[in-house]
Amino acid sequence: MDRPLGLLAELTYKCPLHCPYCSNPVAVPDAAELALPEWYRVLEEARTLGVLQVHLTGGEPLARSDLTPLIVRARSLGFYVNLVTSGVGLDEQRARELAQAGLDHVQLSLQDADRTAAEEVAGARVVDRKMAAARTVTALGLPLTINVVLHRGNIGRIGPIAELAAALGADRLELAHTQYYGWGLLNRSALLPTSDQVAAAEQALAQARATYGTTLEILYVVADYHEPYPKPCMHGWGRRHIVIAPDGRALPCPAAAQIVGLGIDNVRERSLSAIWHHSPAFTQFRGYEWMAEPCRSCPRKEIDFGGCRCQAFQFTGDAARADPVCQLSPDHHLLEAARRVAGPPHQPWRPRMNPPVG
Repeated sequence: MDRPLGLLAELTYKCPLHCPYCSNPVAVPDAAELALPEWYRVLEEARTLGVLQVHLTGGEPLARSDLTPLIVRARSLGFYVNLVTSGVGLDEQRARELAQAGLDHVQLSLQDADRTAAEEVAGARVVDRKMAAARTVTALGLPLTINVVLHRGNIGRIGPIAELAAALGADRLELAHTQYYGWGLLNRSALLPTSDQVAAAEQALAQARATYGTTLEILYVVADYHEPYPKPCMHGWGRRHIVIAPDGRALPCPAAAQIVGLGIDNVRERSLSAIWHHSPAFTQFRGYEWMAEPCRSCPRKEIDFGGCRCQAFQFTGDAARADPVCQLSPDHHLLEAARRVAGPPHQPWRPRMNPPVG
């Protein structure tokens, strides 16, 4: 039986930024967010299941005033504790408090190496606060990962982004292409890079890796829409990770709630162990028995696990179909059509402020 190794704890959907590629709703009412004692129980049940790492994220997890005691409890249970943050609100006092509570690692999101472009994407003047947060983290001796979502507007600046990450003292740089869910899907025609841009980015990536060697580990999450085969999303459905939404819904991946009829359970109503072992949301696409052709007889099924269920649902309305990214999928033409509808070079996007439509 697969067991979960990582817990992604989405503490809140509140966020000071308005990134056009965000996949989160605007907010969950305060009354609907899990309270601190509820999160304590989730952490205890997750540890019993075998989870080793907890990633505290959002939205912006720093918006939770009870973040410090949550870290204390997570660390006392033996978790490796990672904070995924915009950096807004992570001043020296708060960072020191979290480090003393037992925080192990910080992942800081940057939008670009170009200040004007970064603040346009973020929808706020936050670059100085992000730079200060990064320096505070490294001054405290905490490992730092810089996360950058790639899209048409910044994909040409991989070199400067790597240079900035190195200058900030980061240990790792994660470059991840936009995933087209939520606002990302709404803004797809404005965010989707061209094939030429992706090819140039891969050359820039190779150069950056050669430049920084082992001093800066650079991870690269491929551009799905430009690949012949899908990536192994979440290392297979319901195999390694649990996501807990702010209101307690338990999901096998952050985007899974979009799949209609998935059978999502809530930690307020069912134990995490029962959810992991028996919830339809986790079990119906676990393993290989659910697969139809061409996935069922494909040797790649043990490499990419059929690809992304959310992407299959988004394109076809059926989460059990082969991921249309795959060139062997009977629905691959839908992906190709989506790739052809990129808008003009400077098409405006809609920021994350109101619920996405259409």
